[in-house]
Amino acid sequence: MIKQGFISDPFLSPHSLSPPNFHSPPTTLYDMMSIEHKPHSSEAHKKLQETISGILSEAPFVNDDNDNGYNHQWGMGDVRLTVATKPEAGEGAFRVSMDVHRRVLASKSRFFAEKLHRSGAHSVEILDCDDVAAYVEAMVLMYCDDNELKTKLVCMEVPKILTLLKICSTIMFDDGVRACLEYLESVPWSEEEEESVVSHLNQLHLDRSRTDDVLQRVTSEPSTSSRVDEIFLKLSLGIMQGKDDKARKEMKSLISRLLKEDHNRLDISRDTLYHLCHRCLSSLILCLSGATCLDENKQDRGTLMAEIAREADNIMWVVDILIDRKMGDEFAKLWSDQKELVVLHSKIPIMYRHEISKITAQLCVCIGKGLVLVPKEIRFGLLSTWLDALYDDFRWMRMSGKQVDKRLIEEGLCQTILTLPLPQQQYILLNWFDRFLNRGDDCPNIQKAFEIWWRRAFVRQYVVESQLQITVSDMAN
Repeated sequence: MIKQGFISDPFLSPHSLSPPNFHSPPTTLYDMMSIEHKPHSSEAHKKLQETISGILSEAPFVNDDNDNGYNHQWGMGDVRLTVATKPEAGEGAFRVSMDVHRRVLASKSRFFAEKLHRSGAHSVEILDCDDVAAYVEAMVLMYCDDNELKTKLVCMEVPKILTLLKICSTIMFDDGVRACLEYLESVPWSEEEEESVVSHLNQLHLDRSRTDDVLQRVTSEPSTSSRVDEIFLKLSLGIMQGKDDKARKEMKSLISRLLKEDHNRLDISRDTLYHLCHRCLSSLILCLSGATCLDENKQDRGTLMAEIAREADNIMWVVDILIDRKMGDEFAKLWSDQKELVVLHSKIPIMYRHEISKITAQLCVCIGKGLVLVPKEIRFGLLSTWLDALYDDFRWMRMSGKQVDKRLIEEGLCQTILTLPLPQQQYILLNWFDRFLNRGDDCPNIQKAFEIWWRRAFVRQYVVESQLQITVSDMAN
């Protein structure tokens, strides 16, 4: 941040001082710099001296050597400009004095044109500056034409340009402001620089017509729900239909991460998400219908498996977005109602269909964690429709080569089952008991739920006491 500083001019001050003597100009660049009340400068001041020395070595207003301080291009300076830092504890202020030319300052800066309107010599001080080097650089830029301005700014870092922009704006150096804005419009920004650019431009309150080109890369008209939905739908359909598995997976991960960063501001509608769900379900039914007619002699089994796996993965991706946005309740009912799909599922080999059961597992895990809240009728309907299929596919799910968290699925099943009324728990768990005895590890191990059901049914046997009865009657007068 640059502090404007205090500008002092003896011709404007109530107690006017004599014009400075310019007949003994500084003889070296280091003579132009000094530190008040401190004979030995700190390392920071030494570094600042070196930086400013580099800037002044190319400054067009610096006096020519061996010519008694006379500058052949611009003549004798008639403004002694001093720029100083704010004094620090134990250290004096770092000061830089330059002999510059009133006609240059007044022609390039509306601020100086107003303050230096009288002829003759002037003394100007800019005090309490946060960045003395940047002020010196801004003075050098005032001597440049448009092409030289652009050349000077090339390869500067964005923070330095923002500092120069603020100084140019403060002294009303319009050419400098324009050059800095054109530079910012052209160069790439990091994300940190992006925030800084927007913040600086907002603080400077420059005319909107001057900053629009710079900010167009980060701002647009306020997004409407329909526009966000339209873009999200287009991107999602492109991902779902993509041919490259690796690229499709990467883009799903990218979109999910971006949506999670600030889903309160990205208003993806429920209708759009469920439109994608219904579309994926229709495609999945179509795939399974084709699989029931598959000729075993044809060499298209791999293609069919890939299509089914892709559609199942698409559904899980959309469901994950729904759950993150607390909209998964409707899908739980939708999935429990898929009678046609579950019949088709039972008619094709497990090697083709096992990816579909991951959707059931996903829902049970989320219901078990309390992330999807649905009535007991839907929870029981979900398990009644899909649990047998999950038992049958469990071995292939674990062997598919894709990471499946067996314990997470088993915990989700246990918790979902235990949310049901006791008779429904008993029905499901006795069915599981028989399957587990015959299939062992090829069936999910939900004995934790079995133990809790057993204790609820036969050990604890909670009794619900009758409710307190309240009678209201009229009092006799």
